[in-house]
Amino acid sequence: MSDELQHSDADELQAHLTEVQDLLARHRLVENLVHRQEMSRQADSQKALVEDLVHKQHLVQLHARLDRMHPADIAYVLEALPPDERLLVWDLVRADRDGEILLEVSDAVRESLIESMAPAELRAAAESLDTDELADLAPDLPREVIEDVFRSLSAEEREQLRAAMSYPEDTVGAIMDFEMVTVREDVSLEAVLRYLRRFDELPDHTDQLFVVDRDERLKGVLPLNVLLVNDPETEVGALMQTDCVDLRPDDFAEEAAKAFERYDLVSAAVVDDDQKLVGRVTVNAVVDFIREEAESEQLAQAGLREEEDIFAPVIDSVKNRWAWLAVNLVTAFVASRVIGAFEDSIEKLVALAALMPIVAGIGGNSGNQTIIMIVRAIAMGQVQPDALSRLLRKELGVALINGLVWGGLLGLISWWLYDSASLGLVMTSAMTLNLLLAALAGVAIPILRYRLGNDPAIGGSVMITALTDSGGFFIFLGLATLFLL
Repeated sequence: MSDELQHSDADELQAHLTEVQDLLARHRLVENLVHRQEMSRQADSQKALVEDLVHKQHLVQLHARLDRMHPADIAYVLEALPPDERLLVWDLVRADRDGEILLEVSDAVRESLIESMAPAELRAAAESLDTDELADLAPDLPREVIEDVFRSLSAEEREQLRAAMSYPEDTVGAIMDFEMVTVREDVSLEAVLRYLRRFDELPDHTDQLFVVDRDERLKGVLPLNVLLVNDPETEVGALMQTDCVDLRPDDFAEEAAKAFERYDLVSAAVVDDDQKLVGRVTVNAVVDFIREEAESEQLAQAGLREEEDIFAPVIDSVKNRWAWLAVNLVTAFVASRVIGAFEDSIEKLVALAALMPIVAGIGGNSGNQTIIMIVRAIAMGQVQPDALSRLLRKELGVALINGLVWGGLLGLISWWLYDSASLGLVMTSAMTLNLLLAALAGVAIPILRYRLGNDPAIGGSVMITALTDSGGFFIFLGLATLFLL
């Protein structure tokens, strides 16, 4: 996607949000003005009439604006509004669009919207979704609603829903859908074209038809461009591609995303161990998965979970953040104790107090650079089980060069500022050693978490900052105590 298109999309989304906020602001303003008017009891009916007209004036405009917006854009607007305005806008959305929008909003916003809906509204929203979409929404719906919806499904849809909900959320089975077009290899292209004309519309992102035998085993794929440009009398088997990419339901969705990127796929078949076609994965599902993973990783690096948004209640935000803040408190206390152990040294040479934050800060930045690179490499499948020693050698080499170059520069500046060559050498040595420590931790922390089966991104920046702060203070003040005092 070009930068121009990205800016255009962002500008359009912001324009939607601004227009909705403007209508809400005018609605609130006029409503408040009417309520503040001092009217006699005889004018109560007139007041009620005016209020009713005021409500309708802006709400009708808002309702019409929402009708013209894409569900994803409405979701963006809902996430940007405070809870009271969010529910007001949500009530104006057409009921037949509720399900689509619930799928688009974040987990925290979805929870608040579902809490505001009656069981009948939730059932209607769920019943408007395809089976694979319903599987995504089902964990957030009340049990009685899911049971009612389940009873309304056909036997085939029930089986599909059970299958979709049985897979972990990070697998192909959790993101596959069941809407696809299959054909046999022994029919002509003319017969296939007649078959396709019977559809009101093809499933979204249909770029190829799946060729199966009588037992629904995948034999190959027939791209639509091949179908359209060849002789209608030709049989499917003569043109189908047998070297197609296929996935398994229990494959990791992350691996599927890599396959889509590597081979520029729009859709891919999902088959079971007997090579039977059970579904397909489309590029839109893969893009959604990548976006959600990126957002989750970004939050995880700061020790946060996805359940919180900026309008969450105070107590929910406290619960979401307290764990890593507690870790920070402990590490900050350790760092303060390290400084406290060298109080006498700092009193004798005040320059140490001014210089030690530089050592710790540069070490933290360098460590975060390393840890982000390693987490990215793990996500891309570039880190093998034997990669620890190789990565350590590389990152320690980078840290050593950076330490000597930038530490040497800071050493010269320290020498010039405080007229002490010894202080400059201590500064250079401390900077180099702390960068080596940051490189060691930046490689070891995510890889060890990965080997233990944990998310390598969670809390990485918190841990690396804590280590380089305490380590940097200890190294710098320790060297200064040994060689300057």
